[in-house]
Amino acid sequence: MSTTRRKRPPAEPAGRGTLALAVAMAVASVVAVACSWAGAIQLRAQAPAWAGAWLARAAGGLAAWPGAWAGRPQIVSAAVASRPGGDYRNPLRGVNGLVPGRIDDGVDFAAGGGPVYALGDAVVTGATGSNFGWPGGGWITYRLTGGPGVGLVVYVAEDIIPVVAVGQRVSPSTVIGSMFAGGDGIETGWAQPSGLSAESELPQAGGIGGLGPFPTRIGVNFDELLRSLGVPAAPNRAQPAYGLLPAGYPASWR
Repeated sequence: MSTTRRKRPPAEPAGRGTLALAVAMAVASVVAVACSWAGAIQLRAQAPAWAGAWLARAAGGLAAWPGAWAGRPQIVSAAVASRPGGDYRNPLRGVNGLVPGRIDDGVDFAAGGGPVYALGDAVVTGATGSNFGWPGGGWITYRLTGGPGVGLVVYVAEDIIPVVAVGQRVSPSTVIGSMFAGGDGIETGWAQPSGLSAESELPQAGGIGGLGPFPTRIGVNFDELLRSLGVPAAPNRAQPAYGLLPAGYPASWR
């Protein structure tokens, strides 16, 4: 067996090959980073949810790949982000000249009229234009199917004409009734699970009916929810509240 080793080629002059190699590597690095960022920007808009995390791992955890890009970004408007739980919107946003009234069983409002929306995703449990127990006659109830108040029932009463039907599924973009410029305004608040009247009248809420004393604690709770959505505050919100807040009602909406 021959033990002769192949002779190496003569070395290049010191520094020339090293410098060229270093320049080439630097240029390649800049191009690679630029391409990585361009690809990242494109993928941020188009990649499926798993792509960001996979590429981050493939890149060896490079700091240049933000952790927030691990999946498709969620675009949330300011209006949506301001809602409690991200599920509710101001149901009175379409009413003209809204003027807050007192908190009693629910919260009273005067206005020139306009559309009233559902607070959140819900199912309509009552819709009539003639309810003898409330001035003006209108009565709408719906059970929330999402958000922090899921399962609770909302009522809108008095000067309102329903435009929905019992059993209909609604969302925050659904008009449920048209408020007219009557002499009573509208009232909205928490309804009994049966949808027959205001929750404040039941024993677990203190058994407070139409004669007071007001404001009811459950009415204040509903006012706090409306205020968290941008509805003007009731003038008597700071007065001592009467009755009880039943179990299952969030104590705070902020």
